[in-house]
Amino acid sequence: MSQDPHEQEPMGVPFFSEIMKAMSSQAPVQWDMARQFAMSTATNSYPNTTGEPNVDPAVRIAIQQLAAVADLHVRDVTGLATSQTAEVPLIDVVNRSMWVHHTLAAYKPLFTEFATSISGQAVVQPVGVQDDSSETDHAGEINAMIGNLIKMMAPAMLGMSVGSMIGQLAMRTFGQYDLPLPREPHEQILFVARNCEEFAKDWSINISDMQMWLLVQELTFHAIFKIPFIRLTITDAVKKHVSGFRPNPNALAERLSKIDVTSSDPAVMMQKLLGDPSLLLGAVRSPEQELLAPKLDAMISAIVGYVDHVVDNVAERIIGTGNQIAEAVRRRRVEARAQDQFVEQLLGLRLTTKQIDEGHAFISGVIERAGFDALAGLWSKAGNLPTPNEIVAPGLWLERINF
Repeated sequence: MSQDPHEQEPMGVPFFSEIMKAMSSQAPVQWDMARQFAMSTATNSYPNTTGEPNVDPAVRIAIQQLAAVADLHVRDVTGLATSQTAEVPLIDVVNRSMWVHHTLAAYKPLFTEFATSISGQAVVQPVGVQDDSSETDHAGEINAMIGNLIKMMAPAMLGMSVGSMIGQLAMRTFGQYDLPLPREPHEQILFVARNCEEFAKDWSINISDMQMWLLVQELTFHAIFKIPFIRLTITDAVKKHVSGFRPNPNALAERLSKIDVTSSDPAVMMQKLLGDPSLLLGAVRSPEQELLAPKLDAMISAIVGYVDHVVDNVAERIIGTGNQIAEAVRRRRVEARAQDQFVEQLLGLRLTTKQIDEGHAFISGVIERAGFDALAGLWSKAGNLPTPNEIVAPGLWLERINF
C-alpha cells in the first residue's frame, strides 16, 4: 500500500544550528519548527527507521460502518443535520501524524493571532535596577540586548512550544472535538484510531463499543458546529480571547536567567527552554479577556452538557456499556494533563469539573421544566446560547427565548 503523502516519518529535534537559522524568521511563529516538534513528539514510540504506520484499511472500513449507525441515531435524537445531504459524513480515520498535520493547519490562525497579540511594543525592564541609580545606562544596554534577543528568539520559541503542545495532544486525542471548537475544513471529521484502541484496552472496554460511543460524540459536536451562527459565535469568541493577551516582557528574561548552562548538548538545552509551552503563559490576561471569559464559559458549558446528554441517550439505545465509557471519558476530560490545560487556557476553554457540572445541570433543568424538545431553542437562532446568569438558572433562559 502506498504511503499517504501527509503521513511522514517522525522528525528529530532540530540541531542547534537549525534552531539558530529559525531565529531569523520574520513570521510570528516558525511553523516548520512547530511541525518538526509536533511530529517528533507524536510519533516518538515508533522506531525512526520505520515511522508511524498508516491506519489498517479494515479499521477504516469498520469505523465508517459504525458511523452509519451512529449518524442515524444522532440525527434522530437531535433533529440536526450532520452533513449537507442525507448521506453519512465521511469519517477521516487517521494516525497521530495526520492528526498533527490537520490540527496545525486548523489552529494556525489562532496561534498566529496569539503571537501577534503578545509581540507588542513592550520594553524589558532590568531586574533589580532603580531608575535613578548610577547603573541606569548600563542597565539600558542590557535591556536593549535582552529585548533584541527576545525578538530574535520569539518565532522559534513559539514554534517549538506550539509543536510540543500539539504533539502531546496527538498522543491522547480521540478526534476532532476533544477541544469543543469548530475547525476548518468544517465538513471534516477526524478519528484517531490508535488512541481509541489504547484507551479501550486500558479501561477493558470492547473496542467496537468504544468506537461507537466516540462516533456519537463526534457526530453530535459536528452537527452543532455545522450551524453557521453557532460556528461563528464560538469562533469569534475564541479569537477575541486569543487576541486579548498582553505581553509580559520579563517572562523570557527571567527564564533565561535560570537556564542550566552546564549541559553538554546545546540542542537539549534549547529544547528544554523553548519546548516548554508554559513559556507562552508569560502572556498576561487582559481586562477584556476577564469580561469575555464568563460568556464563553456559559456557551461552551451548555454545548458540552447537551452533547453529553445526547451521547448518553444514544448509548443507552445501542450499546450496553455506555455508562462505563461515559465515566471513563469524562474523568479523563476533567483530569487533563498540563498540555491540555495549557491549550484550554490559551483558547479560553475551561473544561473544569465546575464548568461541566453547570452545563449538565442547565440541560437537566431545561428538560425538567419544558422537555427535551425545548433544547432545540439553543440552535434556533443567533443569540440563543445561554448567558452567564442563565447557565445557572435555566428558567431565565426559557423565559428569554419565549419557549
